[in-house]
Amino acid sequence: MPITLLWLKRDLRVADNAALAAAARAAETRAPLVPLYILEPDLWRQPDRSGRHWAFLRESLEEARAAFAALGAPLVLRVGEAVPVLQDLQARFGLAAIHAHEETGTGWTYARDRAVRAWARAAGVAMTEHRQVGVFRGLRDRDGWAARWEREMAAPQVDTPPALPPLPAGLDPGALPDAAPGLAAADACPGRQRGGRAAAEDLLRSFLDRRGARYHQEMSSPLTAEAACSRLSAHLAYGTLSMKEVVQMVRAARRARRAEPPAERGSWPAALKALDARLHWHCHFIQKLESAPEIEVRNLHPAYDGLREDAFEPAPFAAWAEGRTGFPMVDASMRMLEATGWINFRMRAMLVSFAAYHLWLHWREPALRLAQLFTDYEPGIHYSQMQMQSGTTGVNTPRLYNPVKQGWDHDPDGRFIRRWITELAHLDDPKLVQEPWRDPRAAPGYPAPIVDLKQAGATARARIADARRSAGYRAAADAIQERLGSRRSGLAQTGGRRERAAAERRAAARDQLSFDL
Repeated sequence: MPITLLWLKRDLRVADNAALAAAARAAETRAPLVPLYILEPDLWRQPDRSGRHWAFLRESLEEARAAFAALGAPLVLRVGEAVPVLQDLQARFGLAAIHAHEETGTGWTYARDRAVRAWARAAGVAMTEHRQVGVFRGLRDRDGWAARWEREMAAPQVDTPPALPPLPAGLDPGALPDAAPGLAAADACPGRQRGGRAAAEDLLRSFLDRRGARYHQEMSSPLTAEAACSRLSAHLAYGTLSMKEVVQMVRAARRARRAEPPAERGSWPAALKALDARLHWHCHFIQKLESAPEIEVRNLHPAYDGLREDAFEPAPFAAWAEGRTGFPMVDASMRMLEATGWINFRMRAMLVSFAAYHLWLHWREPALRLAQLFTDYEPGIHYSQMQMQSGTTGVNTPRLYNPVKQGWDHDPDGRFIRRWITELAHLDDPKLVQEPWRDPRAAPGYPAPIVDLKQAGATARARIADARRSAGYRAAADAIQERLGSRRSGLAQTGGRRERAAAERRAAARDQLSFDL
């Protein structure tokens, strides 16, 4: 009898898994079910992949395999490209149907999915892709998106099948390799988060029970954000938790906290409201990539085309990527990111701003390096934020973060800097920690600043201003906002599309989102 195939990608769980539930229903009446994960060498050869991604994924696969085995059918692993793997299963067992989740990823994964769908049609295999998060295919604009997202998050979670039939005779589950096939090199990341469902559930519980009380107040400083942020972003990226699970647990916690006496609930309602909003924004940014996949490789607003692309300099890029720019807050953030795979959003934004404005680097090369470093790399959020913080969206006010000011604001005693920059660890004077160029003799092993901060910032502002004054800039920005922008209540609810887009664009220009999970 032909098999029903559950193709897992970034949905490594058995709870609230719509594709699993649909495949199990089909298997009950027509065919045995085979859960499959394909380790694709060409995916791991892509320039946005790294060893820390593989380590997190491998741990998540180990737990997912055990979870499926507990239901009666262990997760089957295959190494190879997707279409040949499916062709082999079709030849050996026959495929009745394929169930999978929709994936909003890179151009590579999009092309892979198109190839699989084309093969399935040609082979006469029914393929159904189920919605994974609050992202909707085929949208022409954002009208009604927020309401659809709310309905999606409020819907009941999908039940886990109580049991699965055993794998067909002769189907070897396959071994989980130690190294990712195709990955060029290992990636030491000693402070990386652990993957897997158990770690995700622990993080969510600890945040809702104790860690999150001051989330909205402590997310900006790297001194406090590491503990105060939910740290769920990597688990959402790999699907060890579903977005719906998290939203519903956060909202249940909000209701419970609001019912407590004021003295007991403290700052919890504000903290949970802040996380709830950022879960909404999480899907909002992924929707941008779903609707405009070109933002992975091209400036969103055409006025910025050619502005930085030909100005790339390897030496400043290397100094930035290696944490030796001579600006302590930049270098400490990059070194923490290298060692842990995570840094809070404000520091991420500062890193991108410094690269884009002060070093005048086109965002594409920094984007690839940061993608490798972020354990929680999520393409939809990543490329939207790279362009937003580099000033190429056309609808957000360009923001140049002054790294010295960020140090004084968020690490006034220099504790964070001293922790990550060993060349400055011996200094007691916060002024020298924040601005070691005041006395180069005090830290002889630390590099001098690679740019004049004031001059580089002024030059960048002038260049960006010239681009924003170009002919057709406003009309193009309005079109971008109409196509991809959020729909905030109370803004231009009447009038034509152009008027509504202009109102949204002005709101976006005023509003710089802090995106932390």
